[in-house]
Amino acid sequence: MYIQKEDGRQRPLGVAALEDKIVQYAVATILNQIYEEDFLGFSYGFRSGRSQHDALDALSYALLKKKVNYILDADIASFFDNLDKDWMIRFLEHRVADPRVLRLIQKWLKAGVMEEGKWSEPKTGTPQGSVISPLLANVYLHYAFDLWVDVWRKKWAQGEVVVIRFADDTIVGFQYRTDADRFLENLRERLAMFGLELHPDKTRRIEFGRFAEENRKRRGEGKPETFDFLGFKHISGKNRLGRFTVRRLTIRKRMRRKLREIKQQLRQRMHDPVRQSGEWLKSVVQGYFNYYAVPGNIGSLSLFRDRLLGLWWHTLCRRSQQRLPWKKMLGLGDRWLPRPRVLHPYPAVRFAASHPR
Repeated sequence: MYIQKEDGRQRPLGVAALEDKIVQYAVATILNQIYEEDFLGFSYGFRSGRSQHDALDALSYALLKKKVNYILDADIASFFDNLDKDWMIRFLEHRVADPRVLRLIQKWLKAGVMEEGKWSEPKTGTPQGSVISPLLANVYLHYAFDLWVDVWRKKWAQGEVVVIRFADDTIVGFQYRTDADRFLENLRERLAMFGLELHPDKTRRIEFGRFAEENRKRRGEGKPETFDFLGFKHISGKNRLGRFTVRRLTIRKRMRRKLREIKQQLRQRMHDPVRQSGEWLKSVVQGYFNYYAVPGNIGSLSLFRDRLLGLWWHTLCRRSQQRLPWKKMLGLGDRWLPRPRVLHPYPAVRFAASHPR
C-alpha cells in the first residue's frame, strides 16, 4: 500500500496482520518503558505525554528566550527507507538482552513488501505504518543523532545551541553562524556513518531570531526567511509592543491538500442529506481547528472555513442543478461549521506550566 507524499513521490506502508499488530503492541509497550529512561528531553516524536504542540512550544520558547540567531532546518532524506537494519539491531542490543525480542524485531524488519503478487525484501529501511516502527525510528535516531548532538553542543559549540526533534524532523538553533556551518558539516558526516543523508533541497541554514531583522536591514537585505515545522510556517515578526515574536501560520500547501481531500469526499457524499453532510463537515472543521488554532493563526483558519463553505456550496448546487442562494448557504455555515477561535495558549505560557523551574 502506498500514500502520496507532498513532493509527489509515493511512500510505502506496511500493513501487518492482526496477530503481528497485537505482538508488536506488546513489545512496543515494554520497550517504551525501557527507552523512556534513555531518551533525551529534546526528542518529542511518538512519546507518551508528548505531542507536536509540545515540540512547537519548546521551539517558540527557545526562539524567544534563548540566544538564537540562526536556524538549521534539517531534513533526513527518506529516513524510513534508508534506515540500516544491521545498525538498528546493534542499537537495540545495547538495552535489550532477550534474544526472543531481538529475533521478533529482526523478522519484522525483514517482512518485505508484497506488490502485485510478488514478494521482495528491501535491504534497508523499515516499513511505515506498523505499530512498532515509530519506536524503532526513535531508537535509531537516539543513537545516531541525539546522543551525538548533545555531546557536540557541549564540547564544540562556542555559543548556545538548542535542538528540537520530532521523529525525523529536526530544528537546531545557534547563537553563532560559525557554529551552524560547522555543525551542518559534522552532521552530514555523522549521518553518513549510519546510511543516512540530508535532503539537499529541504535542508537549510537561515538567519532567524530577535536580531535577524535588524541585522539584515543594516546590511541592506530583505526580511528574514521563514521555515516550516510540524505544519506551521514560522515567521519573524513583532507584537503590539514592537518586540520580537514568532508568528505561526498554517502551511498553505497543507491547507490546499486538506481542501482537495474534502472536495473529493464531498463529491462522494453529494446525495447525502444536508444534515448528514453538515455533521460530517462539523467534525472535519473542528478536528482541523483543534490542531491549527494557535494564537495568531485565526486568519488562516477563517480562510480554510470560507474555502470549505464554498466547496460545500458548489456540491449542493451540482446536486440540485440550480443555484443555491448564497444567503441560505451562509445560514448552513452558521448552523454547522464552527467559527475559528484560539484553542491553544501562548507557547511560553504552556511551556512554563509543563516545565516548571
